[in-house]
Amino acid sequence: MPDNAFGALSTDIDTTIAHEARVYDYWLGGKDNYPADRALGDAIAEHVPAIKTMARANRAFLGRAVRHLVSEAGITQFLDIGTGIPTAGNTHEVAQQLDPTARVVYVDKDPIVLAHARALMNSTAQGRTRFIHADLHDPRSILDHPDLADTLDRDEPVAIMLVAIMMYFSDADRPQDVIADLLDAVPSGSYLVITHPTADFAPEAMAGVQAAAEASGISFHPRSNAATSELFAGTTLIDPGLVPVAAWRPELIDRPAAVAEADSAWYWAGIGRKS
Repeated sequence: MPDNAFGALSTDIDTTIAHEARVYDYWLGGKDNYPADRALGDAIAEHVPAIKTMARANRAFLGRAVRHLVSEAGITQFLDIGTGIPTAGNTHEVAQQLDPTARVVYVDKDPIVLAHARALMNSTAQGRTRFIHADLHDPRSILDHPDLADTLDRDEPVAIMLVAIMMYFSDADRPQDVIADLLDAVPSGSYLVITHPTADFAPEAMAGVQAAAEASGISFHPRSNAATSELFAGTTLIDPGLVPVAAWRPELIDRPAAVAEADSAWYWAGIGRKS
């Protein structure tokens, strides 16, 4: 079965319309973006000049989170949703460097990520990686996908990675219900990883970001610390709790000298454990 067949998502790539994954790729210094993506990225940078630094801080958190989960929590299975375009330090690369048997399923709705999925499936011989072309707004299209069952053992703990993805859900999309569906599909001892942009640090600037995104057709919803905390329902936040993304376990960073100020990136970050 082709990767895109189960979810029935379009595989057409429209480069005239900005897309979240490609804008993020632009901020990270990638090459898989187009004029519409760069235009939106620059428009957002007018409100948040440090947006590229913030995107990199968010990406760096992913690496720290995976290192913690493998090394300290013993997690060897990951469901990474909202994967984005492959770049350095993908989830499977970090996890399999620590445990070559680690297994990862990536999920993204952008067909350009599908086009690069081969890079995401470059697994160790002992481990395994797969890519599912699906949309988190329809969690069953992920949970019922045969490649998920073929790759992850859902009788064993799984880390669900929702790094910079839930801001594309409005309250009307019932994001807590979507996350509850994911958590219901994994056993006790599993983990939920979330980062989420917030207006708590700079309300006016984030309002400008939201307006620029929505003007480009992208639904964007920053959340407060309290609202982000609600997304962890059904789990217990591990130390240090829900904190600015640069402040989450900075001692796990590869280069300690590169640790940023805690409020330099306007994202909340946390990891919750399912009881």
